[in-house]
Amino acid sequence: MDEELRAAAELRAMIEAEPFPRNLPAFVDACAAELGDAPAANFFEAGVTLSYRELAAKTRAIAAGLAARGIGFGDRVGVMLPNIAAFPLTWLALARLGAIMVPINVRYTPREVAYVLTDSGAETIVIEASGLAEIGAAPEVRDLAAFAKPIVVGGTDGSWEALAATPAEDFVPAREPELDDLVNIQYTSGTTGFPKGCMLSHRYWLTLARVAAMRANGIVRNVLAAQPFYYMDPQWLLLMAMRLKGTLFVATKASGTHFLDWVRRYGIEYCIFPQIVLKQPPRPDDRDIPLKIVAVFGLRKDMHAELEQRFDVVARESFGMTEVGSALFTPYGATSMVGSGTCGIPSPFREATIRDEEGREVPPGEIGELWIRGPGILQGYWNKPEANAESFREGGWFRTGDLFRRDERGFHYIVGRIKDMIRRSGENIAAREVEAVMLGWHEVLEAAAIPVPDPDRGQEVLACLVLKPGITKDQFDLEGFFEHCTQHLAPFKVPRFLEIRKNLPKTPSEKIAKHVIIAEREDLRAGVYDRLTHNLQPA
Repeated sequence: MDEELRAAAELRAMIEAEPFPRNLPAFVDACAAELGDAPAANFFEAGVTLSYRELAAKTRAIAAGLAARGIGFGDRVGVMLPNIAAFPLTWLALARLGAIMVPINVRYTPREVAYVLTDSGAETIVIEASGLAEIGAAPEVRDLAAFAKPIVVGGTDGSWEALAATPAEDFVPAREPELDDLVNIQYTSGTTGFPKGCMLSHRYWLTLARVAAMRANGIVRNVLAAQPFYYMDPQWLLLMAMRLKGTLFVATKASGTHFLDWVRRYGIEYCIFPQIVLKQPPRPDDRDIPLKIVAVFGLRKDMHAELEQRFDVVARESFGMTEVGSALFTPYGATSMVGSGTCGIPSPFREATIRDEEGREVPPGEIGELWIRGPGILQGYWNKPEANAESFREGGWFRTGDLFRRDERGFHYIVGRIKDMIRRSGENIAAREVEAVMLGWHEVLEAAAIPVPDPDRGQEVLACLVLKPGITKDQFDLEGFFEHCTQHLAPFKVPRFLEIRKNLPKTPSEKIAKHVIIAEREDLRAGVYDRLTHNLQPA
């Protein structure tokens, strides 16, 4: 074993040997006892800072208030909040009760909100006043139990604020959660066309926090989260920062324009680095910024060394997903792999194998599907037995749906996706869901949602349509079609590009052959309609 891998193996053994606390609340309370008034989270645009002591006390108070409302072990609660302090406070309060948070994207349409609440069985929702005003009266949600008596943040009734003021010095939950009890049903898009709820436990989050903190190599305190809290990233970034005895700085929303200003102003030492920042003009003081380590995902190989050199920072690729947390990581000391495109070696607590279509392990250099197993991965998809049967294999292996190869040293490289997924600006979009909405437009006979490479957002959505007989391209109601999509899809899912075709290529089983469409021409945007510019792209 070479020196880079030997050091990683020693670190892995040390990380795995450390005992776990009983649950997430025990971790929070231990941090509060040790760190007291040190800042745990700073919502800097709102001017709100939570100390470790406040984090423990407020989550205990909210838990007591929720218990008084009848919420207890195993109950599901929808949380539809932007990046405000109420989000992590509510999450960790539910964890104290053994209740289960169901995060909901604040950009979801009423139809999407209704699906998540109904599928999860959540009969309570925590929602900001402005969000309630926007969707609360929509026919899709107004009769749901969760909206009968919502817990409103910032509302005139002060319902969430009242929870946070509940006396709770001696509060003890009716049933203390254990490591393998659920704390999240985290919805993630998949090939079924609608989001699936990943059942995530206390062990899942504590494992992910430990592995993420390990990647910081002991030299990080200030961590930045610019992603929405209803996704998993800020959740694990908060726990990572706490394990590092540091502070999570939370932006209201992502901004490539303000990113480096935040890094400089708040002394940010670790973040998920947005690739678009590399397109900004270099500054003489770029190498003086406080960043020490950055996580990158899907960074072009030729940009890796440029990033490290320009900002004097260690950039490391990894691979993870909501279902398994951290699956692969590139060790801090693996300098020989810069620019290789690797996602790394198996993370602590994880085993990885690459299998062919028959489930047989393939040798190094050959391509197959990455399977992952280990303690604390998802316990299954909520209420989705078919998806569980498809995703899990004997021995606890989880099929990621991603194609990989492994080199002789054991480093892994992603090749592509089996899943029919489009990834736009970090958002996962299930093509089938977009297609279902497009087919709901009265002029459309067939539809395919295709990923189009985009230099800024990774991918954009191209709608390939076949119109119903008797409707010509000139007669097609473009504005009406896009308005229909906007009404039924979150903004990031609405197609940007549109191509009207005479037919769509099919496989022998009459499924749309998207790979044929993708291979038709080098630039899929050429000659198609661009919704943003209202023009045809040049051919």
